[in-house]
Amino acid sequence: MDDVATPAAPVTLGSGVARRLVTGVLVFAALVGFWEGYKWLWQTAGWTWPFAVDDVTMPHLYKIVEAFWQPTTTGGPPLIQSLLHATWFTGKEALAGFLLGALIGFSIAVVLSQSGFLERGLVPYIVASQTVPILAIAPMVVVGLGSKGVAGWKAVAILAAYLTFFPVAINTLRGLHSPDPRALELMHSYAAGRWKVLWRLRVPASLPYLFSALKISATACVIGAIIGETPASLQGGLGYALVNFNQYYSTQPANLWATIVACALLGITFFLAVVILERLVLKRAPEHVA
Repeated sequence: MDDVATPAAPVTLGSGVARRLVTGVLVFAALVGFWEGYKWLWQTAGWTWPFAVDDVTMPHLYKIVEAFWQPTTTGGPPLIQSLLHATWFTGKEALAGFLLGALIGFSIAVVLSQSGFLERGLVPYIVASQTVPILAIAPMVVVGLGSKGVAGWKAVAILAAYLTFFPVAINTLRGLHSPDPRALELMHSYAAGRWKVLWRLRVPASLPYLFSALKISATACVIGAIIGETPASLQGGLGYALVNFNQYYSTQPANLWATIVACALLGITFFLAVVILERLVLKRAPEHVA
């Protein structure tokens, strides 16, 4: 009697989440082991290249964790409370800049996709705009808008939007040009107008490109907000915390590292939010689009 092949067990959502969780834990453990192992080896051997390793340049990771629960001033709140407030403050600026930059970038891509003349003429300048260091632009934007009575947090949001719009515009423009030529011919054969082709064919085809750009911009907008807080003299965000703890790095290095962790977690949160939104939007997209 011939053996009857049994179908493979379907991969469930729970098993996929479990694998990712295990992988994440293993990678995290490997990074912790590398940090502590590097510190121990360099201190034991007395090596000084590429830099001297001690409790200032590389504090123990448990010291960084402990710093979250220690007050920064005598009788003051624990560091984690201050960082949560600063993260919320910066997060609102970054979110406003992210939404504004994404809207501007998408609008630019739509306009350029409808005119080859504008695309050839403006894309080089859009690219050139990103060659100017954000540190040079930040004081100009903050001082210029401040002289017009614009609140500091709004100027910071514009800086976050500046780092957001570029990848969105370039990637979306590429996505708008990505539809299969046969699909375009079919739309034209049905006498579809330019705007109907745009919204029925080009925009759906551009969604994977758009979300790829949004994942890049999700972390870039956080960087823009943090950098912009310094010239804006905003004292409630992560940018101020970084500058403040940098001044005391030689005596309290763990506080600065804890602030860096908070900045990273904010960027990761933005990134994961875009990933979730991408799955919700594209999970039922046609195969040729997604």
